[in-house]
Amino acid sequence: MKIGVVCDDYWHPGTLIKAGLEPLSELGFSFQYIHHASEWSPAWMEQQDAVVLAKSNQISASDKTPWLTEEIQQQFRRYVEGGKGLLVLHAGTVGYRDQPVFFELVGGVFQHHPEACPVKIAYTDKAFGLAEEQEGFSVHDEHYFMEVTDERIQVFMTSESEHGTQPAGWQREQGKGRVCVLTPGHFLPVLQQQEYQAAIRNALHWADGAQG
Repeated sequence: MKIGVVCDDYWHPGTLIKAGLEPLSELGFSFQYIHHASEWSPAWMEQQDAVVLAKSNQISASDKTPWLTEEIQQQFRRYVEGGKGLLVLHAGTVGYRDQPVFFELVGGVFQHHPEACPVKIAYTDKAFGLAEEQEGFSVHDEHYFMEVTDERIQVFMTSESEHGTQPAGWQREQGKGRVCVLTPGHFLPVLQQQEYQAAIRNALHWADGAQG
């Protein structure tokens, strides 16, 4: 399964994302990483079975200029509606509030987070149509507070800390394709935690399932 990964910004190094995703290569995922927005193209995107967006709205770690133009927003929508999968991971929700096409496609964006703290992750529904019971887990992470369009998403995971409870994972379909969002993952131990690795793996399989 070919997975294109768009990553790297000031707060979320691409090397960290790669270290968090590479263990999944043993399960048949082949990742291709883009660290600078100039490397993105519609042709590159169409070659991927699914795309992981783990990059805030910045061209690169050294250039905080927004990268998500109207043209790129439309391409993301066409990509999904044509039957492909999109996983928006942690930083991929940041800085996109004023991009309406993308906001609508994803179903929610980052608002703010308190200082990193203990966070409990719980499944509120059986995610991705899986029959087995899915166990919650705890992490030390940034607790993302989100602005979501409730009527457009199916929340299957929540995050709870002393600061409150938030949606931490949701899924939706648009056209022939699928979108999944997972908000945890600022620190490498979170990305590499066994339970969260399972969540990412299942999200990628579910997002790609629209093609089957």
